[in-house]
Amino acid sequence: MSGPAETIRDGGIPPEGPGAGTAPGKAFLTRLSACWSRSDSLVCVGLDPEIERFPRQIAEQPSPIFQFNKAIIDATADLVCAYKPQFAHYAAYEAEDQLERTIEYIHRAHGGVPVILDSKRGDIGNTAERYAIEAFERYGADAVTVNPYLGGDSLEPFLRREDRGVVVLCRTSNPGARDLQDLAIGDGGRRLYHVVAELAATRWNTRGNCMLVVGATYPQELAEIRAIVGDMPLLVPGVGAQGGDVAQVVRNGQTAAGTGLMVSSSRSILYASTGDDFASAARAATLSLRQQINAHRLQRA
Repeated sequence: MSGPAETIRDGGIPPEGPGAGTAPGKAFLTRLSACWSRSDSLVCVGLDPEIERFPRQIAEQPSPIFQFNKAIIDATADLVCAYKPQFAHYAAYEAEDQLERTIEYIHRAHGGVPVILDSKRGDIGNTAERYAIEAFERYGADAVTVNPYLGGDSLEPFLRREDRGVVVLCRTSNPGARDLQDLAIGDGGRRLYHVVAELAATRWNTRGNCMLVVGATYPQELAEIRAIVGDMPLLVPGVGAQGGDVAQVVRNGQTAAGTGLMVSSSRSILYASTGDDFASAARAATLSLRQQINAHRLQRA
C-alpha cells in the first residue's frame, strides 16, 4: 500500500496527473479523475452476474461468471470510468473466487479503470476492520460501498485507507428509501440524508477519500446533495432497468467541470442480449448510455 494521499478539501477532485493504468495504490480519486478524462465517460458498469441469464456457451464453461465478466470488460473498458461488482451476486453462487479473479483481471488488463466493490458493509469497529481487509486486501478493490447507520466509528477502518475510496450510502434508489432517509431532523426541512451528506463532506472526509451513493430515481434530492457536498464524486445507480432519467441525473448531479458522477448501470448493459452477441450488445448499450450522458454535460473533462 502506498503512503498517505494528499488530502482533498471540500470533497474536490485532485488535478489529473500521470498514472493511468497504475495498480490500486494510486489514490482512488486521482485514478477516477484520469479515467473520466481518458474515456470521456461518466459510465460505471455494474458487474452483477446472474448465471441463469448467461448465453448457454458461457453458462456451461468452468468459471462461467469470470468468463462472462471478462467478455463484458474487454468489450467496454474504453467506454467506462469504473466497474462495480455487487458482492451478493458472487456469494450467492459461492463464487467469491471468481470475484477475486474479475477484479485482478481488470487491474491487470485494464489497469486505469478503478473497481468499486459494492458490498454495503457496516458494523462495529473490530468487525468493520475485518470488512476493510476483505474489500481492500482480499479482493483488491479500489473503493467499497459502506452503510453509515452505525456512525463514523464504523466507517473509520475504511476511511483510514487513504488511497482507497469509501462510498457512503446517502439517498438510495429503492422506493423504501423514504422510510428512513426522509425522516425530518429538527426544524427547517432537514432530512436524514442531508445529515449524511453533511457528515460525508466534513467530519468523515478529513482524508479526502469519501464519496456518496445517490439514486438516479430521486433527481431533486440529488441536486440538494450536490449543493451540500461540492465537487465530491457521487455514485448514481438507478438508470436503465430502474428507470432513472439520465438527463435529470446529469443536470442535477454534475460539477461545474461536467464530471463528479459515476452513473451506474448493470442489467440493461449486461443483458442487452442473451445470445452469442452479448458482449457486442453490452458495448453498444454502454456507448449509448455514454452518449446520452455526454449530451447533457456542461463541458468535457
